[in-house]
Amino acid sequence: MKDHVALGHQYALDVIEGRIPACKWVRLACQRQVNDLARQLLDPTFPYVFNPELTDANGKQYRPAERVCKFAELQPHIKGDWAARAMRIRLESWQCFYLTVAFGWVHAETKKRRFRVLDLIVPRKNAKSTIAAVIGLYMFAMDGEYGAEVYSGATSLKQAEEVFSPAKLMAKGHVGAEFRARFGVTVGARNISSVANNSKFEPVIGKPGDGASPSCAIVDEYHEHNTSELYDTMKTGMGARTQPVLLCITTAGSNIGGPCYQHQVNLQNVLQGVIVEETRFGMIYTIDQEDDWTNPDSLKKANPNYGVSVFGEYLQGQLRDALVDPAKQAIFKTKHLNVWVNAANPWINLQRFQACGDSTLRLADFLKDVGWIGLDLASKQDIASKALLFKRRIDGKTHYFLFTRNYLPEAAVLQEENQHYRGWVAQGALQQTVGNMIDLNEIKQDVLNDAEQHLVSEIAMDPWGSREIAPAMQAEGHVVVEVPQNVRNLSEPMKEIRALIADGRFHHDNNPATVWMFSNVEVFPDRNENIFPRKSRDSNKIDAAVATIIAMARAMAGAEPEDLDEFLNAPLIA
Repeated sequence: MKDHVALGHQYALDVIEGRIPACKWVRLACQRQVNDLARQLLDPTFPYVFNPELTDANGKQYRPAERVCKFAELQPHIKGDWAARAMRIRLESWQCFYLTVAFGWVHAETKKRRFRVLDLIVPRKNAKSTIAAVIGLYMFAMDGEYGAEVYSGATSLKQAEEVFSPAKLMAKGHVGAEFRARFGVTVGARNISSVANNSKFEPVIGKPGDGASPSCAIVDEYHEHNTSELYDTMKTGMGARTQPVLLCITTAGSNIGGPCYQHQVNLQNVLQGVIVEETRFGMIYTIDQEDDWTNPDSLKKANPNYGVSVFGEYLQGQLRDALVDPAKQAIFKTKHLNVWVNAANPWINLQRFQACGDSTLRLADFLKDVGWIGLDLASKQDIASKALLFKRRIDGKTHYFLFTRNYLPEAAVLQEENQHYRGWVAQGALQQTVGNMIDLNEIKQDVLNDAEQHLVSEIAMDPWGSREIAPAMQAEGHVVVEVPQNVRNLSEPMKEIRALIADGRFHHDNNPATVWMFSNVEVFPDRNENIFPRKSRDSNKIDAAVATIIAMARAMAGAEPEDLDEFLNAPLIA
């Protein structure tokens, strides 16, 4: 008999010991399981046990990790050659690991499931919808929850059907006859219901109606969601359930200002131990930051079902297409490597910029460093930004350190389309000003405070909006410089910032709103290779990036020749 727990545990060991190529996040998920198994034995305060023998409502004994896997392997394939041959699902070792960990841990006293929030972030064609459908059916019929409500939620009916349709076909086919008979299941076009336990499984667009009480909610392709409304509504509706499951399945996307990206960052913090969240489990299959995305070996690391449900020949063909057509690279990275990308014509490499982030940076550590302030005050009813840029010489090379402060009027924060701003306000990444318009006096006071506490060489700003606050700054004795936003002024500092990021010499304080705005900047070089900050749509804000570019323009204007010592010491080339 197949031992799914043993297969899952061996997978974890193979990943940890390097026998199976895996990214940092998969390694951390596997190590967490191994650590938890040790905690179960050694830590008397650890409240959870793994895969104990339990008793269901009918008095039948079972082990939860094995039962969910056995249920999965009773389900039929519903697409392709395997479906044509009426084959049943055979779990791969990584799937055994995921399911046994997700469902195997229970509270030692209550015997209720430990993990309530589950994530599976994996490239396309790796059977995540199949796994989600199995989990949905299991929660619908096998979890011992009378009146279970299972919802497959997405932004469109088509997407919601990506999980519900496989579940429906599993329950509807000839293999599902015993399942239907045992639980009194009726399969409709958009509903699976059970008279035996008064349960239902339905697709949902947007959010469930009032009165919904999900016992299991599946949020599909979360990267397509502009707000967290559906996810939050599902979660808050679970309050009356004793062991609900909120499952998020998705690939990476391009909107790092949306809820999915922050959701993944939070999961990464859980896996790293930065956040302790004992009831959340998830896996992120992708490549590591240092990996070469053009190397075919990266495909095996990011795609756990490589050679099973997604074939190497297909993936390598997609890679070849991306290598010859830059327009296809962003899609390839998100869909097949699970890498978040920025704009279609990006100014910077998002992953390198993220690597330059350092949340430990503090302004108090730069009291003796020369700095420049850049302001983008173009809009009074939307985001305005202040950038404070410092320069240091480290090991003979120039490094820059960026601190930003972003402002937004209260009225804009409250607009429905700006829901993602609210989380940043709570984090302090966005400063909410009172009223319908940006409070320029607040920005002016912040600038004056910066200039008083630091060695600010110049305060630079676009002429638009500067005339309202520039005189007060000049009256305090500060040098104010106007920097019109044109190619002549911004192209070279943009190139300099990009080069510094690539070389790891541009450091920032990890403000998530600022990272988002940098990721939105697009460039379209002219015939002289000049560039200018642009955005693909109005909602893709770039203000913090523009403020930084303005500050860099003045830093470069007052700079002495860079790397002179390196030039003098370089060997002559004949």
